[in-house]
Amino acid sequence: MHIGNIDLGPRPALLAPMEDVTDVPFRLLCKHYGASLVYTEFVAADAIIRDVRSSMRKLTILPEERPVGIQIYGRDVEPMVEAARIVEQARPDIIDLNFGCPVKKIASKGAGAGMLRNIPKMVEITREVVRAVKTPVTVKTRIGWDDEHRDIVSIAEQLQDVGIAALTIHGRTRAQMYSGEADWTYIEAVRRNPRMQIPIIGNGDIRTGQRAKECFDNYGVDAIMIGRAAIGHPWIFSEVRQMLDHDIIMPQPIVPEQVDILKRQLDDTLQWIPDERCAVLHLRRHLAATFKGLPDFRDMKIRLLREPTAQGVRQCLDDIALRYPRSTARPSFDN
Repeated sequence: MHIGNIDLGPRPALLAPMEDVTDVPFRLLCKHYGASLVYTEFVAADAIIRDVRSSMRKLTILPEERPVGIQIYGRDVEPMVEAARIVEQARPDIIDLNFGCPVKKIASKGAGAGMLRNIPKMVEITREVVRAVKTPVTVKTRIGWDDEHRDIVSIAEQLQDVGIAALTIHGRTRAQMYSGEADWTYIEAVRRNPRMQIPIIGNGDIRTGQRAKECFDNYGVDAIMIGRAAIGHPWIFSEVRQMLDHDIIMPQPIVPEQVDILKRQLDDTLQWIPDERCAVLHLRRHLAATFKGLPDFRDMKIRLLREPTAQGVRQCLDDIALRYPRSTARPSFDN
């Protein structure tokens, strides 16, 4: 599959952009396990224009993580165009427009999935950003605002007509947030639409290699995107590749192997965030997601998530590995 001139290979699996999750260390980890394309955390257009330090830091791209996309969001044409021009200077392989984030503080202001209530403006923003930059522009959105407005087939046509290079569709409405099940029949309807010529990327509830294969086989998508299921579970991309390329169900790493992965992520996070306390706090989302299903784990989990130092986290992880030497744990996806 290609996005513009970027060759992602057959049936690629992409890492979704997620705030406070898809930083450089996590992107590199997912890349190591087989992610075909990774995205930065999404960044507000207004923050980019104001040169907010924390937001500009999110634009950092390392050579070894390419191809990589930078995702931006906003509600007005001019700031989105200006932000896209600034982002292009960071030389991403793709600039993605976020019209899908359902979080209230974003959607209620008309940005993210809030754009699903103003399709003409969504299309106008997309058209002007495409005109303003040379980098391929893609869009990520949802199937509609609510059950009465599942308008994705029409939306997809309009976005293609103004020049996007690919479209990612999350199979829920904004009203659903992350509840219920993703409805891939709407994604399929876009892919099967004879008017659509650009790649269609499906997103929502892909938690195993088997489900990834089903989505390719049953719905005809050109690529899949994995988001929350990768948190605490970056090896899901290896699971997907083993299933897609060899029809093999890859066993879960045993707990000591998962511990080694987390310790590597901790070390990389400490290099990315030199403040030890902030680095440990930042990693807790991943620590909390990894060891679901282990028996009698509650006290150990509380200890792990209360450790204030990197050394304390390492010691706790070592203790977990010793306590569960042959166990496997399926990470939690309720993140």
